[in-house]
Amino acid sequence: MPLQYILKVALTSAVVVAVSEIAKRSTLAGSILASLPLTSLLAFVWLYSETGDVQKIGSLSHGIFWLVLASLPFFLILPALLNAGWGFWPSMGVAAASTVVAYAGMTYCLNHLGVVG
Repeated sequence: MPLQYILKVALTSAVVVAVSEIAKRSTLAGSILASLPLTSLLAFVWLYSETGDVQKIGSLSHGIFWLVLASLPFFLILPALLNAGWGFWPSMGVAAASTVVAYAGMTYCLNHLGVVG
């Protein structure tokens, strides 16, 4: 396995673990770290380092912008269900399913309008 691949997996995993560990101490700090576009930033760095193609970076960034909108309902539905007394796993399932539906709708609209392809 190439060293660059191992580095990508380790660094990306470290970000997820950091969010989880920080959130144990402070949900605000964990929320701030999780809300940063760290996954996108890492993807841009990995894509650029492997291809050097700034057009792909721009296109990826543009697509992420639009699809972030489809992910926002997840962050409203999950706490609403948890606050309504639903269990964690059912709440996650419904929130995730709603996100899948939102992504499907958003990608259909964006493809239909020629925004991303």
